[in-house]
Amino acid sequence: MLTLSFITGTEPGKWFTRFRDRTHHGGLETKDSDDALGDMLAGQAQLALTRLPDARIDASLHVVNLYQEQPGIAFPKDYFLSAAEGAVDPAELDGEIINWQMPSSGEVDAAAVREALQIVAANVGVVIAPRPLLKVLSKKLVEHRDLLGGVETTIALVWKKDEDSEEIQDFVGIARGRTRNSSRQQTVKRSAREKTLAKQARRQGEKPKTSKRSPAKKRPGKRR
Repeated sequence: MLTLSFITGTEPGKWFTRFRDRTHHGGLETKDSDDALGDMLAGQAQLALTRLPDARIDASLHVVNLYQEQPGIAFPKDYFLSAAEGAVDPAELDGEIINWQMPSSGEVDAAAVREALQIVAANVGVVIAPRPLLKVLSKKLVEHRDLLGGVETTIALVWKKDEDSEEIQDFVGIARGRTRNSSRQQTVKRSAREKTLAKQARRQGEKPKTSKRSPAKKRPGKRR
């Protein structure tokens, strides 16, 4: 069975369904978490669907980027920004109380965003965070829009290199769009001896080819 922790703000349900339907690895155990990467590093999950950047990423981990998240802003209902149909210009936030916003590193603290949104729901200030995260956490208590010029974040699958497995590779393939009929991208490499034996087997199975000559055409004799 594959165990996976997914970061708050992602909605990977369709991948879970496809993995369960298409593979035979004993099922899938999932967990919604404010710190999916931390769960994986602590051994609570084999695979993390997490948000990047994250300073804990190092050379011991495999990282497969999946998609980008647009920055967003959450604000109270009936706020002056509610009239905006498109993305909000940061210039409109001059003088506003910002309860939480992404630091220059781009790292997101989902738990802190959740707490800050409670303040916004009480009609105080705004929160700047990835739009998908705001959508999941707002629960219709506040409104949210895209934010122009904000910092984009990345959703990625991360796992330990020394714990790679067929189950993980199958899930990664599904998340990257592999269909039921698709073959795996990676093929098992054969040793030199295996290649030699296979070549000999092919030769033994081949029949010698004989060339067939077409009968010579008779030239018509000269008439006298």
